[in-house]
Amino acid sequence: MNAIVRHGPGAWRERAAQLPRDTRDTLFHLAIIAWTIAPHLLHLPLWCGALSAWLLAWRARLALRSGALPGRWTVSALLLLAAGLTLWTERTLLGKEAGITMLVVLMALKTLELRARRDALVVFFLGFFLVLTNFLYSQSLATGLWLLVSVWGLLTALALAHMPVGRPSLAQAGAVALRSALWGLPLMALLFALFPRIGPLWGLPQDAGGRTGLSGTMRLGGLSQVAEDDSIALRLRYAGPPPRPDQLYFRGPVLSTFDGRDWTRLVPSVPAAQRPRLELALLGPPLRYEMIVEPSRLPLLPLLEITPDFEGSAPEAEGWLMTLRPDAQWQLDRPLAERLRVQATAWLAHRHGPRIEVPGLRDLLALPPGANPRTLAWAAQLRARLPEAEAPALAAAVLQHIRSGGYTYTLEPGSYGADAIDEFWLDRKLGFCEHYASAFVVVMRAMGVPARIVTGYQGTDAEPQDGWWVVRQRNAHAWAEIWQRGQGWLRVDPTAAVAPERVERGRSLVPRQGLVGEVIGSLGPALAGQLRRGWETMNNRWNLWVLNYSRNQQFDLLRELGFTAPTWQDLAKLLTLLLCGVSLAGAAWAWWDRRRQDPWQRLQQRVQRRLQALGVAVAPHDPPRARAARVRAALGAAGEGLAAALDALDRERYASPAPDTTPRRTWWRDFTAAARAAARLQAR
Repeated sequence: MNAIVRHGPGAWRERAAQLPRDTRDTLFHLAIIAWTIAPHLLHLPLWCGALSAWLLAWRARLALRSGALPGRWTVSALLLLAAGLTLWTERTLLGKEAGITMLVVLMALKTLELRARRDALVVFFLGFFLVLTNFLYSQSLATGLWLLVSVWGLLTALALAHMPVGRPSLAQAGAVALRSALWGLPLMALLFALFPRIGPLWGLPQDAGGRTGLSGTMRLGGLSQVAEDDSIALRLRYAGPPPRPDQLYFRGPVLSTFDGRDWTRLVPSVPAAQRPRLELALLGPPLRYEMIVEPSRLPLLPLLEITPDFEGSAPEAEGWLMTLRPDAQWQLDRPLAERLRVQATAWLAHRHGPRIEVPGLRDLLALPPGANPRTLAWAAQLRARLPEAEAPALAAAVLQHIRSGGYTYTLEPGSYGADAIDEFWLDRKLGFCEHYASAFVVVMRAMGVPARIVTGYQGTDAEPQDGWWVVRQRNAHAWAEIWQRGQGWLRVDPTAAVAPERVERGRSLVPRQGLVGEVIGSLGPALAGQLRRGWETMNNRWNLWVLNYSRNQQFDLLRELGFTAPTWQDLAKLLTLLLCGVSLAGAAWAWWDRRRQDPWQRLQQRVQRRLQALGVAVAPHDPPRARAARVRAALGAAGEGLAAALDALDRERYASPAPDTTPRRTWWRDFTAAARAAARLQAR
């Protein structure tokens, strides 16, 4: 009869249950190491991931086959190979990238030397250090959850190493690890809340560092690529009712120089005294708001138009030098490499810029010679029809042409040639916001009106998340400003003429989804949206409560505890006092716990006292089997139930393989009942 081969999870569990304990523990430890190393593979050289995976797989094979571990010469040769490859790829053995590369390889190599508990402990604590190095790359909530599993697994492996008797289950060791972590949770929260800090929690490069929807330059087609990025650029919430979507313009780089292909910031051709100044006129009620800006590669803050100043000293922005430029753009002293939280006040109704003509405005009439001749001729014809019109009337005529000229607003306009404005404005008429803004500014300059491009973000998500309105990279936008005597700079958004829903509702075009996105959307678009919003809300709370927990929030906590004017000295005193209290509590626990013994030994003592009460003489070193024999000799048939319970305990303790290292919880109850029955029979 052919043997029946079982497959599936049940068969795998049976095979795992039949593995020797050392093999099972080693495989579990290797799996946790692989789990901890996995996030590093996104940042380290390909050879590092391949070598580490091969080493871990080799060690797992040796564990399954009970093979001999390689000698020191083999391990040393592999170490030299790893050092050479690191030097070849990183050009150094020092620094973050080279150090983490070597640490990952050393962790994998060390598993080939697991000959004693000392070696295992080295691997455990290398693993904890490797967990920390993941935060040098990312401090996101997803990374934290991933590494939480790593910490639990390493604590479980450490607990297994300190359970030398029997065959404890992974679930039991995991429960011990979880209890240990929970015992340390209050101390961890205490250190988090009171440990002095200078900036945000880690003060290291953030996840989104170097990623932004804005740039210091703009080329036709650039923002349409950004519009396909659904990641979050910033969040904000208002002190009062939210404004209308068409009022939400977040001002980014102001671009004034055009070479026929790219728009860049202006390089003035006149002395500073002759350049246009800001000259703000704030109209209407102010709008107070709070904003969290995600990291970017640019030294700027895309604040609401117009934000003239921060409330107070912008406490969350301490350590940054912020300057309001003459073009109303907030400039930072360095690229924004960390998440920044600011509180500010904006005036949505405003005027800015010079009211009278200054020489520097001529720079905002410049056009590249010989470029886009047909558009310039078209502009000359329009100007000839409206010889007395001022800038607002000319702008209105251009916008009317866009509305009635057969233009289309699209994310996929295709590429344009050398005279891109001519091709867009007069031929293809397909474009995204930067096409319309660029053509509009060229036309206005050709008619003698100073004009420039402003890039930034426009609009938010339709609904807030946890009280915060979300602005995404796909909200990246470009619009125009024209100068009018007596008023200054006036915002004109040509996109509103061809796609009014983009501005009036603050919603950008939705890019085409990939295969995964289409599958998820087909299963339930509403559910997919809710899941995404829920995850983003959790990420925002993680950023607010953990990554952006600052010294100001520490001082606020001290005020709630009764400190009227908290200082660093108060914080240090409170932390020292609490740590001393925790240390004294730990010392008291250790004093109380010093007489505690192994659960088996405590059970043996309790059994011995109960048997002595029945007149059965047993020695402290007698195993349960010997005690069962003494019970039968002393009590005869009256003690048979008691002896059977002791035999069961002996099997549970010493049977191979033993299912656990501790007696089942009901055993003492059964033993006590048998002892009482024996006492009653003995009394008869």
